Amino acid sequence: MEDVVKFIFGIAGNVIALFLFLSPVPTFWRIIRRRSTEDFSGVPYNMTLLNCLLSAWYGLPFVSPNNMLVSTINGAGAAIEAVYVVIFLVFASSRRTRLRMAGLASAVAAVFAAVALVSMLALHTEKRKLLCGIAATVCSICMYGSPLSIMRLVVKTKSVEYMPFLLSLAVFLCGTSWFVYGLLGRDPFVAIPNGCGSFLGAVQLILYAIYRNSGASKQAGAGKQHSGGDDDDVEMASDVKGSNKVAHDVGGAGREDLMV
Repeated sequence: MEDVVKFIFGIAGNVIALFLFLSPVPTFWRIIRRRSTEDFSGVPYNMTLLNCLLSAWYGLPFVSPNNMLVSTINGAGAAIEAVYVVIFLVFASSRRTRLRMAGLASAVAAVFAAVALVSMLALHTEKRKLLCGIAATVCSICMYGSPLSIMRLVVKTKSVEYMPFLLSLAVFLCGTSWFVYGLLGRDPFVAIPNGCGSFLGAVQLILYAIYRNSGASKQAGAGKQHSGGDDDDVEMASDVKGSNKVAHDVGGAGREDLMV
């Protein structure tokens, strides 16, 4: 019975995670349409690619038995992220951006290759699982922590404009599904990072509940006041531009990468 419940939570985690991986599609459709990456950052997609590669490797039977559901979704995620990285390379807004993306992609490939080769050639059984599990866990926790900047923005602006409810809910459900999956499988390398993800997802939902009406009230109040001058307008425009960039940067990996 425990195995059946574990399988159900694993399937649920796969479905929700796939939604998160595909959430940046509108952003990349815009990049393709405009043939430029504009001010979007490609760093989150490279980091998510590394996370997926390490997690997919960890879930393979010769590394971690009975974790194929971890490999399936992260394998799919790695393929999706690789497409995002290629699009970023093709439509990079400048030569400098393209070179930086190529360098990051090369670093991702090097790190993954190093972990895979060491685990296969120098380690066996439990030591192999330990190395791959630690690498995947550290990377996953970093990925789960990436929305912290957008949460800070929500508290600062008292607005949830840049933290969509459905994505926050998906983060919570995805983290919770994999957390339970890890507990039932008695696998700390699955349970720990996704427990962190479940907690951060819950915090996002709490922030949404607190500030969901504050943005509308603030805009209504601002509409009744006169402009404070050109300096205030420039400062506000700068803040909005910065907020949009943070939202796009966080919305890339911070949303889609959230699994082991």
